[in-house]
Amino acid sequence: MPRKGQFQKNNKLGFKPIGDTPLDSKPLTVRLRQGQLEKLKAVPNWQERLREYVDQLISENPTQNEKQ
Repeated sequence: MPRKGQFQKNNKLGFKPIGDTPLDSKPLTVRLRQGQLEKLKAVPNWQERLREYVDQLISENPTQNEKQ
């Protein structure tokens, strides 16, 4: 039995990914200007919208994608 505060595998309340595409295990860390984080967190569904914007940025720069 896990100790208090530890993650329990197959927890019915555990994380459920949104959509069909799995998320990368490595998080992206970005330093924001002062005050931006609080404003960003006030935007509804900000994490998914940010992921969509990243996809848009990647698709606008196809030459970098071809090198990988």
